Amino acid sequence: MKRIENEDGRLITFSKRRSGIYKKASELVTLCGAEVGVLVFSPAGKPFSFGHPSMESISNRFLGNNLTPIDSTHPLVEAYRKLRINELNQNCNELLSRLEAEKERGNMLKQMMKGKGRRQQQQSYWWEAPVDELNFQDLHQMYAMLEDLHSNLCRKINGPSSSRNPLFACTNHQNDPAGSFPHGFDYGRRHF
Repeated sequence: MKRIENEDGRLITFSKRRSGIYKKASELVTLCGAEVGVLVFSPAGKPFSFGHPSMESISNRFLGNNLTPIDSTHPLVEAYRKLRINELNQNCNELLSRLEAEKERGNMLKQMMKGKGRRQQQQSYWWEAPVDELNFQDLHQMYAMLEDLHSNLCRKINGPSSSRNPLFACTNHQNDPAGSFPHGFDYGRRHF
């Protein structure tokens, strides 16, 4: 095992490992009823802590200060508090997992953009994007861009001249957006 040289990779690993430690500490609290304190400093020197019941009470207990806390909390209130803390810890862990997934997705998109930059140098265009790799939102965006392209082409074709090519007769079908494409271009419509 050695230090990660790539700064982005090091920060991502720190974040993942830190959330893993917090998750294990939370599990220790939940499963065993232990009092746990974890203090971690990031490579930039920023402190991160996890403490149950609190970081202050854990540090005081460790240092020998105030060893006998006076607890006048009703057991039902304490049980609810513990339940709520567990729920919040679980939500925090889920959010950290989502954050990590989004960071990984962002890195993947950066890599794709680097690849796209190389492909664009080879005269690649947005309509040549691999449709199988697009998500639902990207497909809708591509559909809208194709519609814009189509309407621009229709304006050019049907411009001021009165002679129109019947093969490319452009009409506006509001109920059937694919119906405005030239004959033979069904644009994904199915005929039943």
